[in-house]
Amino acid sequence: MKILYLDCQAGIAGDMTVAALLELGVPLTYLETELAKLALPADSFRLTTEQVRRGGIAGTRFIVDTTEEQSHRHYAEICRLLAESGISPLAREMAENIFACLAAAEAKVHGVAVNEVHFHEVGAIDAIVDIVGAAICLDWLGVEAIYAAPLPLGSGWIESAHGRLPVPAPATMELLQGLTVHTQIGPGERVTPTGAAIVAALACREPLPAFVALGVGHGAGSKDFPDTPNLLRAVLGERQIAADRDEVVVLETHLDDLSPAVLGYVMEQLLAAGALDVAYGQLQMKKNRPGIRVTVIAPPDQAEALARVLLAETTALGVRFQPMQRLVLARAEELRETSFGPVRVKVATDGARILRVTPEYDECRRLAQERKQPLQEISKVLERELHQQ
Repeated sequence: MKILYLDCQAGIAGDMTVAALLELGVPLTYLETELAKLALPADSFRLTTEQVRRGGIAGTRFIVDTTEEQSHRHYAEICRLLAESGISPLAREMAENIFACLAAAEAKVHGVAVNEVHFHEVGAIDAIVDIVGAAICLDWLGVEAIYAAPLPLGSGWIESAHGRLPVPAPATMELLQGLTVHTQIGPGERVTPTGAAIVAALACREPLPAFVALGVGHGAGSKDFPDTPNLLRAVLGERQIAADRDEVVVLETHLDDLSPAVLGYVMEQLLAAGALDVAYGQLQMKKNRPGIRVTVIAPPDQAEALARVLLAETTALGVRFQPMQRLVLARAEELRETSFGPVRVKVATDGARILRVTPEYDECRRLAQERKQPLQEISKVLERELHQQ
């Protein structure tokens, strides 16, 4: 499982995030191609990067040069911009979630409904490019989970479209609700609204798990603070999914003289006798005959009994045994509420967090028959709803 750790103790902003992800290997040309799929004014922005040093540490700055004079957009306009874009569904979903967090924070600060939110600084092209660009880069890297270090509050004042505001800015402070913060840093704006929104919308709330570090990128902020290097360090890693190890015995036999009509009955008998799994596969046997490979996964203490079922119920003259180890995720069956009503699902976990939730096939088949709808449609709707829960 690929994860990203944002070591943002010195701060985070949208441009710093994109810069760090570019250092992790995302091609700038790819980012430019994907951002061109947004219906922004033609030739309204240009992307560049530059190598800088912050506190003696090398990093990358991500710069968006824009010719647009407009610096504000309604939330609905940005939603429409994303919906009509041609970027990947996952990148679009991440960008939508970030803007949704921003809109909720702005709505609360200004006492208006979310659909009435009017973005100022974060509605400008450079802010849109930072947010959507971060989502595009995360998608390219294949990041499945994001974790973030505590965020610095900073202090002082900033000038904005609303006049002079305290640091953190009111919208940023709203976005920081529920996140871990710290004050072990000097004055200045260390976390921007876009940076806070990226963490609030995408970062996991549980502690950072152990992982194997694969790469590191340093995204530099535009300012050079005297007390700490103004860098966002992004560490790409591979998390080893925890799974239980157990012992099984794999039974196998090849058949070329058994009626296929018997195979369904044989599988039922094997499963009833305690087989963990039964599978049939096609193969070409000696004398150029088509045949069937029968594979049975069995608990060690039931292997011999299952072999005797094969010998009794098929034309097999022998059964091969092979002890094996396997890694298995913890699994449980739950009843989940869906638009179709309660549905039995299979939940796979690594002991700490849910990895997959899938509807039981029998439930999908039942609903398809009851509603006279294609099985695939029922399955897709359930998978989408379960993913959003």
